[in-house]
This record gives sequence, structure tokens and C-alpha cells, in this order.
Amino acid sequence: MSEAYDSAWRASIDNPAAFWGEAAQAIDWFTPPAATWDDAEGWYAGGTLNTAWNCLDRHVAAGRGDALALCYDSPVTDVVQQFTYAQLLEETGRVAAMLTRLGVGKGDRVIIYMPMIPQTVFAMLACARLGAVHSVVFGGFAPLELAKRIDDAQPKVLLTASCGIEGARTIAYKPMVDEALELARHAVHDIVVFQRDRLPADLGDTRDHDWEMLRAATAADPVPECVPVAAADPLYILYTSGTTGTPKGVVRENGGHAVALAWSMANIYGIGAGDPFWAASDVGWVVGHSYIVYAPLLVGATTVLFEGKPIGTPDPGTFWRVMTRHRVKTFFTAPTAIRAVRKEDPDATFLKEIGTGDCRAIFLAGERADPDTIAWLEEKSGLPVIDHWWQTELGWPAIASCFALGDLRRRRGSAGFPVPGFEFAILGEDGQPVPAGESGAVTIKAPLPPGAFRTLWNNQAGFDKNFTTFPGYYETGDAGHFDADGFLNIMGRTDDIINVAGHRLSTGQMEQIVAAQDGVAECAVIGADDPIKAMVPVAFVVARAGAGSEADLAGRVIAAVRHELGAVAALKTAYVVPQLPKTRSGKILRNLLRTIVNGGAYTTPPTIEDPAVPALIEAAVRP
Repeated sequence: MSEAYDSAWRASIDNPAAFWGEAAQAIDWFTPPAATWDDAEGWYAGGTLNTAWNCLDRHVAAGRGDALALCYDSPVTDVVQQFTYAQLLEETGRVAAMLTRLGVGKGDRVIIYMPMIPQTVFAMLACARLGAVHSVVFGGFAPLELAKRIDDAQPKVLLTASCGIEGARTIAYKPMVDEALELARHAVHDIVVFQRDRLPADLGDTRDHDWEMLRAATAADPVPECVPVAAADPLYILYTSGTTGTPKGVVRENGGHAVALAWSMANIYGIGAGDPFWAASDVGWVVGHSYIVYAPLLVGATTVLFEGKPIGTPDPGTFWRVMTRHRVKTFFTAPTAIRAVRKEDPDATFLKEIGTGDCRAIFLAGERADPDTIAWLEEKSGLPVIDHWWQTELGWPAIASCFALGDLRRRRGSAGFPVPGFEFAILGEDGQPVPAGESGAVTIKAPLPPGAFRTLWNNQAGFDKNFTTFPGYYETGDAGHFDADGFLNIMGRTDDIINVAGHRLSTGQMEQIVAAQDGVAECAVIGADDPIKAMVPVAFVVARAGAGSEADLAGRVIAAVRHELGAVAALKTAYVVPQLPKTRSGKILRNLLRTIVNGGAYTTPPTIEDPAVPALIEAAVRP
């Protein structure tokens, strides 16, 4: 055990006010907090700050204006750009001036519907500078889903681009924005469009503004000063799927967010001023908010903004090429991205040729990392591969091996240990802790640490529901267990614990077995309805190149699960499919698989990366 980790975790639990009070010293406050924690006002009550100041202005004021802040690497357009802190401050200031001209001020909402380009980062930081609340929605999201977010957030301005580039596809954004605005009840008065050379958009009436023309028109306007906001004031709203089909707007507060992210960079990832850090995610996800935009800039690091895919842009060597080009010190991606690379390059030929440069560790998150994928990546890269776990609601890692605290204990299949600030409990249906090794509901003792959500936008009742099943504890919705050595294992969503003829079985455990079979690139196991056993497991497998016949692979998968778990597992069906349905962050849409297997009606989810995949799954299930 790492003494530094153990000491930090224990201090954070025994005296959280002292622990997080000390951590807050890493942030510049306009007004120091009167209290570290207040039951009514939350973290850092009475304190005022500005997140953009902490990300940009203070570094320039400290003489680091020439330090590299942002590296934009776009293999889909063959463009690489770099911005120093002074340049990023200038670009952010110009967008803030544009927004000010359009009447945006403190507390106003701005929707950002843009691709992975520098202007998206400028826009997020500009909103933070003004004290406005941004809500980033994936560029290319379905118009109806965008309309729902417009109606909930009621933005004054919507920022977009003419198109996004998704691998080989170019997606026109402006027509989808126009359709969303027709569907929405709330009227947005100003739309600003950044024109991309690949596919410029036709602009309409006086509501539409050309980004560069508006920038030129406001060139003489002063750069707005950073607006002081209360620690509890919202920085952004990030919508995540709700159980009712209505998106949940997770609210992130300025104060706790800044403190938690700065602490995590120093103590989990080992990143400080001048260190290059790369999170290969999208700013539409919480990972992109936290670890592409805010956390690296808060500590004065260099962040990489990547517009591309792990494969096909142009090949499975893209990750290693970008990593070495920018001398990345710590790399963060999703397990599904590594599985995609492995499927295309099982012998890691590109990795051997290109190398990993200055990288010291690779972190994985976004879904459960199967042990086989971790083993392959560690073997081929020679680096520690650290799975860790968190959620949109939490905003930053809650389970990890704190690399920078000297804790490199890892166990494949586990996300590690509770991060300082998070006190976990594995509870049974009766609300009591279950014995070590037994699976139960993964919960976190309240109050949650800084950076975690304290409300949902316009939906306090929805927020409160997270604490009703187990009073005093936040219900994560995941199932898992502590093993005998204290490693915390997240086995999947609570509804992925299936009841087969009275036996509670983890589909995550089955996936672990399936993924370890030779020839399996990636997989998912879901519970299908069964008239006799209530539920039975069904496996979906994507084959690696050279895996042999589909029938042989399916047979080996079924035999392996039966061998390791026994006949009670009842896995008798395995479909070999060309792809799994996934979100753009790499999460497998297991509910969609379950619906298709059960023969239910479904609509293609707006979060899906490839809308053609459900039809491919149906063809395999019902040929």
C-alpha cells in the first residue's frame, strides 16, 4: 500500500473540511471562502472566483504566457495548431467580446453545438469568463434531442459550426440546428456559425451570424473582465440520459469543480505546469469537459485536442503518432478505443514502430475495462495501464490507482481503490453492507466531495431520487464488490445483474470470460427474457481478424463461460456481429441489445455512434 495514498484518503474522510480547505489553496479566489463546507451552500460557501481566470489569466500574469496551452491535432483535416496561454487568452477574450455584443452576461445560458475544434474550447472558456453557463451538446446530435436541451436550458445564444467530420463522414450541422429550433418551444435569438472549409453553411435571416464576421465586427471591443461568481454558481450544464427519456441536466459548480480537478491532476495523473496531457475523448462528454478543457489548464499544463478516431484516421497508429508528436506524459482513453486498435492491429505493429514517446502511464475509463484488453495494452506498450471509474454526476475519478501518490497497485478487472474524498459502501437490498466479495449496490456516502453534482437543472426532485433508496448514500446505479485486498470491482449497471432461475449472475463477470477468448475483439453480455428461467444471458461478440469461423468462435465462447461459471450461467447463445452499438464515448448500448433480443420496438438512440449498427444486430439475431 502507498503510504501517501493511504494518508490522503484517511485525512479526506476523517476531516474533509481541513483536507479540501488545503486543496483550495491551489485556486485563485477573488473572495476567500468563509467555510469549506456548509450544509446549505455546499463547498466553499462565501467564496468567489472565476474559472477562466484560473485557467488562463493567472498563468499569463505569472509570466507563463509563452507556455504551450493547447495542441489541436486533426488527422481528419491534416491540421495541427498550437496555442500558447497568451494566445488562448486572446482567442477566448475575442469570443467573450462576441458574446457580450449579443447580450450574454452572468447566469445566461449558451448552447455549444460544435465539433472538436479550437473554437469550441474558446467558446467554453469565454462563457466561464462572463459567468455565463454553457451547455455543450454533441455536434451531430439528433435535432429532437437538441431541441429538448434548448427547451430545458433556455439559452440566449447557440454557437455551432457548419459541419463536423466523423472519420470519412462529413456531417452538416446547420440544417440540424434549424430543425431543432423549429421543434423547440424556446426561441433562441442569435445563432453564431463557424464556417469550416470542408462544408460551409448557408446562413439565414438576421438570427444567423458568421463567426469570423462577428469576430471582426467586435475586434475593437474591449476584452471583458473575468466576472466573479460564487463557488456554488453553475459553470456548466451537461445533459445525460434520463430513465424517462428526458435528459438530465447535471449542474457543475465553479468552486468545487476547480478545486477537485486541480487536485486530481496533481495527485492522480501526476500532471503539473508545462506537462503535456491528452484525454482522447470529446468535449460533449464529461471527460472532455474535465480533462480536455478545464483540468489541464487549471494547473498550467498542455492539453491535446484531438479530432479523429483511434482507427481509420488514417490507421491504427494514430494514437501513438499523436502521443509522440506532442510528447504526451499521461494518456487517457476509453477501453473500446483500445479494443478497436487491437482488432485492426493485433500484433501492435504500429505501436512497435512508433512507440509511446514520453508517456508514463495510460488511464482507461468510460466503461469497464476487461482484463484481456488491459493485459494486451500493458504487454505491447510496456506502460502501466490504469483502469479507473467515475460518472457524469461525479465530474472526476472516484475509483483509481492514484499514480501520482505512488499507488500503482492494479488488479485487472478492478478500477482500483476509492479516491480521497470518496467513501464507498456496497449495500444489499436491505441497505446493509454486504460481506467482502459479495456483489451489491455501489454507493457513496454523502455529502459527495467537491466537484460532484449538488443538483440537476430545473429538477431538484430528480437529484433527490439519487439519495432515496439508501438514505445518506448516493446510489451510483452500478453493481460491484470489494475483494479481500480492498480492490473495488465495478461489474456493470445494477440492472445488468440478471436473475437466472433464482441465481443472481453478473453479466460483467461473463463478459470478462468472453473477452479473454482467443479471437474476441470486444463483446457484450445482456440478459434476455425467458419464460422458464425469467432471464438468460446472451453474448454478442465482435471477431478479431483471423478468428476462424463464426460458429467455432461462438461455440468456444459458450463453452468457456460454462466451464468457468458452470451450467447455472445458462449461456447458450452467442451472436458474432460486425460491430456493437456504442455511444460516441465508447459505452456499449446494452439496453438496445436487450430490446432487440427480446423482439421489442426501439428507436435508434441519439447518442449512438453509427445508426446503421442496430440493423446489423437485428440481422444477426433474426436472419
